[in-house]
Amino acid sequence: MNVTECIKTRRSIRKFKPDPVDHSIIDSVVSSASYSPSWKNTQITRYIAVEDRTVLSGIADQYTPDYNSRIIRQAPVLMAVTFIKGRCGFERDGSFTTKKEDRWQMFDVGVACQTFCLSAWDKGLGTVIMGVFDEDGISELLGIPEDQELGALIALGYPDVEPEAPKRKTVEQLLQYR
Repeated sequence: MNVTECIKTRRSIRKFKPDPVDHSIIDSVVSSASYSPSWKNTQITRYIAVEDRTVLSGIADQYTPDYNSRIIRQAPVLMAVTFIKGRCGFERDGSFTTKKEDRWQMFDVGVACQTFCLSAWDKGLGTVIMGVFDEDGISELLGIPEDQELGALIALGYPDVEPEAPKRKTVEQLLQYR
């Protein structure tokens, strides 16, 4: 599949087959995602692949709203995407480079999440990025180190649905030339 086809056909998948995902495929997806651009090449994004059904149930039952819980309960893998704090948006002396201060870290983890999802789709896996969850509760449950922050959750598995593409805005609505 070429990159344009991958971008245009990837959908957020909220229903998965129960089939496990081989670790070599997850490794390959993370390897591809490692090529995502980052602030001054800091490469702050990290991944935790959660497959343990007890841990997945705990996350679904205690730390996510119903609409995300339903997805997590039936996904074979949940990727907890974290980032190393305090490395993006800074100069070597610790001062902020731009008015955005440290908000660049979410930009970097977002780019990595999208690259992860496109690579997964290229390998036949579906994904959905989730941002509504109890960050502190999941961080404690997964033992995320103090120097890292939980940025997103990505459900991962073989799709059990084929959603249609939603209507897209036109180029004229999205683009201005000055």
